[in-house]
Amino acid sequence: MPIRIPDNLPARKTLEEEGVNVMDSSRASRQDIRPLEIGLLNLMPNKERTETQFSRLIGATPLQVNLSLVRITDHQSKHTSEEYLNTFYQTWEEVRERKFDGFIVTGAPIAHIPFEKVRYWPEMLEIMEWTRTNVHHTMFICWGAQAALHHFHGVRRYRMDEKAFGVYRHRIVNPRSPFLRGMSDGPMVPVSRYNDIDRNSVGDDLEVLVDGDIGLCMLGDRVGKAVYFLNHLEYDNRSLADEYDRDVAAGLNPKLPLNLYPGDDPSAVPENRWRSHGHLLFQNWINEIYQTTPYDLSEIGAK
Repeated sequence: MPIRIPDNLPARKTLEEEGVNVMDSSRASRQDIRPLEIGLLNLMPNKERTETQFSRLIGATPLQVNLSLVRITDHQSKHTSEEYLNTFYQTWEEVRERKFDGFIVTGAPIAHIPFEKVRYWPEMLEIMEWTRTNVHHTMFICWGAQAALHHFHGVRRYRMDEKAFGVYRHRIVNPRSPFLRGMSDGPMVPVSRYNDIDRNSVGDDLEVLVDGDIGLCMLGDRVGKAVYFLNHLEYDNRSLADEYDRDVAAGLNPKLPLNLYPGDDPSAVPENRWRSHGHLLFQNWINEIYQTTPYDLSEIGAK
C-alpha cells in the first residue's frame, strides 16, 4: 500500500527517487475502492496444484480480489476431470467480453513443440491480443512468457544443451521497478526449463528487470503493460522435488535439482529459499495494478 503524505511535502521527491509509492492527500480524497478483478489462465496439467500456488500469493494481499479461473476453450484435460473444470473454471470464450485489472498466463509442459504446432495456438494468439484491450496489466509465466515474447516482440528461443533445473541465484537489474520493491540483490529463484531466449533478439521495447547466469528471468513491457517471468516464484516446496521424483521413476536419470535439498540429499526435506520473493513479486504486482487501474472497468483498454 502507498504512504499517504500531505500535498507538496518536500520529502516526496526523495521518497519517489527511492522508489517509495507515494499518494498525496488530494489524490487519496478522490480515490474510490472496489475489488480487483484478476484472471488466471491455467495451462498446466495439474490445475488444482497450479491454482493453489497462485492463489496463495494473490490471496496474501490486504486488498479484496476476485479471482477468475480460466481455461482454453477447446482443450480436453488429461489430468483434471471435466466435472472439476466445469465447476470451477470458465473457458476463455466465456470471459472474452469481460475486462480484468490483472491477468496471469501460466506455463505449459509443451516446450518441445514449436509455437505454431501447439494445438491451441490459434486461441492463444487471440488471448494474447485480447490482453492488450481487455486487461490493465498481464503477467506471463514460463512458457506463457516465451509465447508472448515471441508473438509481441519477435524474441527467439532455443533449446539448451541440458535442462536448467534447480534454485538459482539471480540479479536485480532495476531495483527501482515497482514490481521489485523490497527484493534482495540476489534472489534465489526456482528454474525448470529446457529452453532459453536469445538475448540478442531482445529489443529496446523490453526492459530487463531480473537477470541471472542461467539466463534472463524477468522482462518488462511498459507499452504493452505486461511483465514476462521466465521462471517460477509461484512454486511450492515440493514442485521441483516432485518433478525430480517423476523423472527418476520414468528412468530419465535426471540431475539433482541445484540448491534444493540440504546436503544434496534427495531424501531430505526440500529447502524453500524463494518464498519471500514470491510474495514480494505478487504483492508488488497487485499493488501497482491497484494504483493505476481505472475505477470503471469499462475504461480498461480505452485509448
